[in-house]
Formats: sequence, C-alpha cells, structure tokens
Amino acid sequence: MGKMFELIHEDKDTNARLGRIKTLHGDIFTPQFLPVGTYAAVKTLSFQDLEDIGAQIILINAYHLILRPGIEIIKSIGGLHNFTGWKRPILTDSGGYQIFSLATFCKVTEENVIFKSHLDGTTYTLSPEDIIRIQRDLDSDIILPLDICTAFPCDKKKAEVEMKITLNWAKRSKEEFQKSVKDCRLIFGIIQGSVYHDLREECIEGLKRIGFSGYAFGGLSVGEPTDLKYGVLKYISPLIPKDTLRYLLGHGTPQQILECVELGIDLFDCVIPTRYGRNGTVFSSEGKLIIRDSIFMKDLRPVDENCNCFTCRNFSRAYLRHLFNVREPLAGRLLSLHNIYFYIQLMKDIQNAIRDNRFLEFKHKFIEAYNKRDAEVNF
Repeated sequence: MGKMFELIHEDKDTNARLGRIKTLHGDIFTPQFLPVGTYAAVKTLSFQDLEDIGAQIILINAYHLILRPGIEIIKSIGGLHNFTGWKRPILTDSGGYQIFSLATFCKVTEENVIFKSHLDGTTYTLSPEDIIRIQRDLDSDIILPLDICTAFPCDKKKAEVEMKITLNWAKRSKEEFQKSVKDCRLIFGIIQGSVYHDLREECIEGLKRIGFSGYAFGGLSVGEPTDLKYGVLKYISPLIPKDTLRYLLGHGTPQQILECVELGIDLFDCVIPTRYGRNGTVFSSEGKLIIRDSIFMKDLRPVDENCNCFTCRNFSRAYLRHLFNVREPLAGRLLSLHNIYFYIQLMKDIQNAIRDNRFLEFKHKFIEAYNKRDAEVNF
C-alpha cells in the first residue's frame, strides 16, 4: 500500500497537525470535516452547493445503499461518482453502526452479520469481505471495514469479545482489500473497546500489526459521558502511528472539533450542521442562534456578519425567521448551506492557525467569542 497521507506540519504547542491525503479524485487537506450524505445526498443541498462551499470530501453510508437502490444499480453506472455527479473524494462507512442500531433483527457470528432491513424485513447476510467488495463496487476513495459498534454502557467482558471480533474482521477486510481493490484506495482500521483503555490499546496494537492507512475511533458517540470520551481519546491518540490518519466518527460541534484537533485528530463527520439547519439553528462566530426566536423578527443583519456564504450575503435573520414560521422548505436549505459553509471555513481557519503555529491562540479566541452569546442569554 503506497503512502497517500503526507504530514505537512505540526503545531509547536499542541498535537494539532496539518496534512494532505492523496486520492484518485483529488487531494484533501487536514484537519477536515466531511458533510454526511447518508443516502448519497447531503440533505437539502446539491453537490454544486458543496463544491461552491469548498467541501473536499463527503461521507456516504453503505448500509442505506445496500437497501436502496441496491449496490448492483450503482455498480452498473460505474460507482457513486457517476451515480451522484460528485467528482471529489468519497468516504463510505461500512454501515456497521446502522446494522446494529437500525435493523429489526441482528445476529453476529465470527463469520458474518445477519440482519433484517428496518424498511421491509428482508434478511441480509454480510461478511467483512462482502463489505469491502461492496465499497469497491461503490468506487469509494476511503473504505471503512465492518466492525461491531459496542453500545454504552457495556461490561468489560462483552466489550472485549466484540473488540476481538472487530479485530478479526479487520484482518479479513485488509486481506480482501489487498486481493480485490487494485488501485489507490485507502482503508482504515476501526478502534473499538468501549471506554476501557486497555481494550482500546489492545485493539490499536492489533490493527497496527495488520497495517492501515488510517485509524478511526469508533464507539465514542453512543451516549457515553464527555469525561469518559475525552479520557479515551487522550489516552489512545498518541498510540496511533504519526504517519497515518486519525478519524473521529460521528463528531461533532465546533468546540468538540477544536478540542480533538488539539489531540492530533485529522478527520471528522457529523450530521449536526444540516440537522440543526433544518430545525432552525445556525452556527455563527457569536455562537449558536435559534433563528425561529422572536428576537430576530425585525433583525435585518445576516446570520453572521463575518460570513461570506450565499445565505449571509443575501438574506436577513428576519427573513429567515419568516421562512421558518411559514414552514417554507427553503429555510432549512438556506440554513444548512450556511452551517456547512461555517464548518468548512472553520477547518480552513484551523489549518491556517496550525501552519502559523498559533492554534492555541485561535482555539481560545474562537471559543471565547463563540460562547459569549450563550453567556449573555443565560445571564
């Protein structure tokens, strides 16, 4: 497997780092945020919107595509890039989390996972090798193997059993990847082990022996308390090889991203920007704004006076509030557009701060300004 990740620069005061991923469909600069396109679409936004915003990569979920429209249809068209029209890199999630959280029935064996669709009850049997072949047929640039997303809370014995199955599946996935994926794709190992540091370390050491382009932190967005989550991250992040990628699945808020960038994490994904946008909440340099609130009824300012997105260049808070009150779908689209722009711009600002060795200064100033509105509202 050729090196497709270049570590460009490390911040002098923290573990924050600047890097570049080379893929068949373009380069990705890290730290980076991946908009989530669960069903091969980022909700309410076109791929032209995402290109204009500057998104470099998106996440698409394999589980949902297995159910609808079916992998064979996408394969017959030449993969996800042809199917969707998105020409930049794509990371596909194996669907392990959805299999264990959405399926109406799920049985795990050492060999495979058997589950029933949450849509129509159809039974599927998928092995780790099947998941790799599916993502090959999807034309994914970055592939995640099948894993068991351990629930929280979980006793240590159960967490250990599931971690060891995940590790065995990772070995089989890598073997299938080397056999059937012939061009320059990346495959990540997924670290499980719940909140138990020794299990996480054992998993990492096993994954390192197998060898991956990057390592994804799984099972850290399933309801565990913040202190336990960050305790795990702080312990295991330094154990990841410096010349490989670190990916935190399912995070997060701007504050979470900044805290985790400081720990040396490179990639993030989350549905928060679009989900919040569709529900009338926006991110700004002043903090979160609930645009439906009556205080914005006559507010002619843009969502964020420091933002240059399409929404902020053209519409007032008063107008956006009106759109929500009359239940106009355009409201969710415009606020989702702003939120994704906000996240992508945040990542660019983080990259620049790391390059200039001023990440801590940037982090503190950002969080101070971001939290100011919440303090004023709660006063």
